[in-house]
Amino acid sequence: MTTTTKPAAGTAAAPGRRLGPAALALRQGRLEITQFLRSRESVVFTLGFPIIMILIFAAIFSGEIGGGVKFTQYFITGMIATGLMTVSFQNLGIWIPIERDRGVLKRYRGTPMPKWVWFAGKVIMVVAIGVAETVLLLAVAVALFDLNLPDTAAKWLTFGWVSALGVTACTLCGIAISSLARTARSGSAVVTPVALVLQFISGVFFVFTELPNWMQQVAALFPLKWMCQGLRAVFLPESFGAQEPGGSFELGRVALVLAAWCVIGLLLCLTTFRWTTRRDG
Repeated sequence: MTTTTKPAAGTAAAPGRRLGPAALALRQGRLEITQFLRSRESVVFTLGFPIIMILIFAAIFSGEIGGGVKFTQYFITGMIATGLMTVSFQNLGIWIPIERDRGVLKRYRGTPMPKWVWFAGKVIMVVAIGVAETVLLLAVAVALFDLNLPDTAAKWLTFGWVSALGVTACTLCGIAISSLARTARSGSAVVTPVALVLQFISGVFFVFTELPNWMQQVAALFPLKWMCQGLRAVFLPESFGAQEPGGSFELGRVALVLAAWCVIGLLLCLTTFRWTTRRDG
């Protein structure tokens, strides 16, 4: 004979605990980070590329660029900026078409999960990997090339807002450009050339003022140039600002241009982002 135990009066079976918005976003962010770390190619390229480049360029250019500034001290600003662009703009522009082509985004859209959670997960992944990459790059530069870190709270604050605005703009633009890829395979073909051209014309691999004037003007239309310029204000002496095209580091203009690109990127995302491939309709 079996017996059943009735719940006491006034009690009921405990319903499943609903996660709040912050918990949902963090869980999605943890999932995105895990997926990123499982892709060895992405980890090696994203985290290793800036370090490999600074090792190569430091071996080739070991002197000064003027004003007592070592080339490695100048070069680190471009590597931090391009590292943040790689983990945001380039990484998202390549991987989102892959997820779209595999039907991952279509399945996400069909779940009860709010759509913003998926975007929040991408943002959390970008921020986490971007911070890790920047810390690793600075550690290598300090250990091997005697990099001088910012010595005032104001410079660290500038470092923070330039990085935050820059990675926000690049993240939004990466999500937007992902819609140009027709298939998973074409994502890299669409995004990588754009990223490489921007690096060459924005003062990442060369001293910006030594580039042709027309190239400087084209670079000034895009956020990477302004990220590099803002970071130079952090890592280079204040006197070096006189060698910039505008005669100073122009931090006000840096903030304005990067903020404008955040708005542009958001508008592009809202108007172009697709959850399904073109063949799905």
